Amino acid sequence: MYREVERDRDRDRNRDRDRERNSKEAGEESPRSNFQMAQGLTMATALPKVQPVNGEEREGEFDPCAPPPFRIAEIRAAIPKHCWVKDPWRSLSYVIRDILVILGLAAVAIFFDSWVVWPLYWASQGTMFWAIFVLGHDCGHGSFSDSPLLNSVVGHVLHSSILVPYHGWRISHRTHHQNHGHVENDESWVPLTESIYKTLDVSTKFFRFKVPFPLFAYPFYLWSRSPGKKGSHFNPFSDLFHPDERKYVITSTLCWTLMVASILYLATLIGPVQMLKIYGIPYFVFVVWLDFVTYLHHHGHEQKLPWYRGQEWSYLRGGLTTIDRDYGWFNNIHHDIGTHVVHHLFPQIPHYHLIEATKAVRPVLGKYYREPKKSGPIPFHLLSYLVRSINQDHYVSDNGEVVFYQTDPQLYVFSLSKKME
Repeated sequence: MYREVERDRDRDRNRDRDRERNSKEAGEESPRSNFQMAQGLTMATALPKVQPVNGEEREGEFDPCAPPPFRIAEIRAAIPKHCWVKDPWRSLSYVIRDILVILGLAAVAIFFDSWVVWPLYWASQGTMFWAIFVLGHDCGHGSFSDSPLLNSVVGHVLHSSILVPYHGWRISHRTHHQNHGHVENDESWVPLTESIYKTLDVSTKFFRFKVPFPLFAYPFYLWSRSPGKKGSHFNPFSDLFHPDERKYVITSTLCWTLMVASILYLATLIGPVQMLKIYGIPYFVFVVWLDFVTYLHHHGHEQKLPWYRGQEWSYLRGGLTTIDRDYGWFNNIHHDIGTHVVHHLFPQIPHYHLIEATKAVRPVLGKYYREPKKSGPIPFHLLSYLVRSINQDHYVSDNGEVVFYQTDPQLYVFSLSKKME
């Protein structure tokens, strides 16, 4: 179980050697794998005829979907060497901190058992569930430590406790990072093509594009993925996984099942209502946090975010479509997940180095880095971004290698009519 990260890397290297050999036989230039690109090796891109400095030729003429005049190796070189160092003891200290806070919040809520305290507990505990999800997410990337065994054990403990199948999600999330910004191949918050969008019935469109329903999508995604994609994170035979990954998926599904059984058993001891108050409602707050944050990192009505296909897509260009967000007081609580651009390009950087790494790469990225709006203590401004994006970002064209979200005006009218009823 603990060798899955090493095997992922070996598989990527083997595929890369096969591709390179086949390309040489065909007289073509050897392609680069996503694994190599993620490690910061040079990736060729077609540069514009006129190459402004990081897209800053003249004010108002920046094109965010133009091939960037820098390579991923230049971004990597700007990051201080110590930012790549993983400290397992420091990583474990965050795990201990979060678990102690979770236990303390539960103890206080149970002790007072007051309807004044319970709502505060639900909001706080759900936020902490989201925090330990982020730490488990780091385990999945291997940024938690250099030990596959430690990553796997901690990842299973953290993710199983919040009903996330560790390996199933880890593998699909790896696919997301390797194909970020690709219309067909991306895995997380993939845009619907116009043809798929038109096949959805009105009720499905309403629940997908009407706040707050999309904020509860994550459990459904784990079971059935997104529209247009088939498979489940719990099914080892899903096309999400390679045959040699099935045993890992089975292990995580068994851990998830054990957690569900434990919840049901505790519910028989303390009562289902008490279990709902202690665990159930915080779980749904966690789901809202997860969908809220991950959606905003890949959408933004205030930004012109391209999606790519075919020859226009590259690992670098796809990574530059992600957006950093400022969450105010919550930045430290959820381990600076808002520093998303550098994380997407180099997921092996530990979360506690992401802020420094982001500052270091800004001069290289220039306008390709979308500066996040500074937040107050509570990121209320992001709520308006979320609502407007969900109302406007409905589908992309079936054709074209560089596409942008389009709005279905009929759905918008339908939403307005519902508000007036």
